[in-house]
Amino acid sequence: MTSLDLPSVTRPDDLRAIVDWTAGELSSAIEQRLVSCVDVMTAYLDQIDRFNPRVNAIVSLRPREELLAEAAEKDALLARGERQGWMHGFPHAVKDLSDVRGLPTTKGFFRPLESVPRAQADAIFVERIRAAGAIFIGKTNTPELGLGSHTYNPVHGTTRNPYDLGRTAGGSSGGAAVAVSLRMLPVADGSDFMGSLRNPPGWTNVYGLRPSFGRVPSDTGDLFVNQGSVDGPIARTPLDLALLLDTMAGADARAPLSIPGPGVDLAALGRPLTGGRIVWFRDLGGYLPVEPEVLEVCDAAVEQLSGLGFDVTVRDDLPEHGSFTGTADLWELWRTYRHVLSGGSNRPLYDDPDTRAMLKPEAVYEVEGLLHGLDGSGPITAAQLFAASVRRSDLYRGFVGLFEGADFALLPTAQVMPFDLDTTWPGTVAGRTMSSYHRWMEVTTVGTLLGAPTLAMPAGFGPSGLPIGLQVIGPSHADTAVLRLAMTWDAATRWPERRRPPILDE
Repeated sequence: MTSLDLPSVTRPDDLRAIVDWTAGELSSAIEQRLVSCVDVMTAYLDQIDRFNPRVNAIVSLRPREELLAEAAEKDALLARGERQGWMHGFPHAVKDLSDVRGLPTTKGFFRPLESVPRAQADAIFVERIRAAGAIFIGKTNTPELGLGSHTYNPVHGTTRNPYDLGRTAGGSSGGAAVAVSLRMLPVADGSDFMGSLRNPPGWTNVYGLRPSFGRVPSDTGDLFVNQGSVDGPIARTPLDLALLLDTMAGADARAPLSIPGPGVDLAALGRPLTGGRIVWFRDLGGYLPVEPEVLEVCDAAVEQLSGLGFDVTVRDDLPEHGSFTGTADLWELWRTYRHVLSGGSNRPLYDDPDTRAMLKPEAVYEVEGLLHGLDGSGPITAAQLFAASVRRSDLYRGFVGLFEGADFALLPTAQVMPFDLDTTWPGTVAGRTMSSYHRWMEVTTVGTLLGAPTLAMPAGFGPSGLPIGLQVIGPSHADTAVLRLAMTWDAATRWPERRRPPILDE
């Protein structure tokens, strides 16, 4: 990690207050030996014991005695003058779609839990978090196979929103976002194909970042065609977000499309972003059905950005270029892409009669979309996929032109506010019927298709008392730029600290 002066703190009289420190403050306190790693692990495990039974965010939690013993080993290293990295002694839980050596990877699907094999090796980004000194305490909950933005599954159950326990926390990084929001983890990793590092943070009043594709390397599955899902960070502050991204990022020979160099210019985060040019897409001129409360909160946040010195332009449509003829092309392009990648990756489970019977309807929808095409007339062909890839490329080229006159593009993190737990997915939005389990999340497809850094930051709270966020899309590889905007926003709003989940103060 690039050197950075982290904020300093003093030892609290009540060590339970350790969990209120930012990750940067926690790192500084451990390095200065203000608190021990055992103190830190005890405080976080106590926080988990207090709140996790109410929200079900952390799963496969390891025994306390094992974790305290590992924390004591970290203290022994410090006593010998050996500090592994900025996360030395941090408790960390990995989203239950990625492997952690010695822990089960259920993906919310494989069961019974006791029969799921323990992973033999870490995922690449997990290796890096381990090398930075973290202690892996368990996993964070995710929807079955990561499908759908509502975290429930037959293995571990349902994750609840800390701002209203009767509402969803989103997904598929729902467990990670809730764990950070409730101070059960200092930071968390997540993954994002269709908004999973954006929608849950937006609904839990924290920050999330879908990095530029290739920023965080992965060697799982296909290495060349599947440029959809990425791993990235979730945190309560943009600085913490940047610190974890910097740890996860960097080229790896096992991931041929990974980006060389540091993930973030940490030094640049100390220079305030005092203005810039923003395109606010809002609801794309009415193309996207969006609940009025979402637009009310997001419009107010964009107005506040304008007051901070940003030049805001409202735009009603996506830029046209070549075969991408405008916003109306978005959903067909997305469905082709999603069916091929998600349907293809889940097809082995569909082809096996034993596991097909266990699949949720959303997984079946994706595989059968691949096999029967958008109109049901036959499988998606290589020619159709190539045409979609060209159209996606032209969408990207259109945004290259847009970014010649703008620094950032904004959209809401979701088209609805957090919905009831017993709703699998919203069937209607703003009076319009949704045609699939993810049509109400279409607002997140743009950032994915661009492969561009797309950051979720808290926008505020609506009359319902629930939070929603803004997506900040930057030019290709401009991860540092979107983080700088988030730093400016956080300095002005402090949303995660101003509006803590109510159950924290009960």
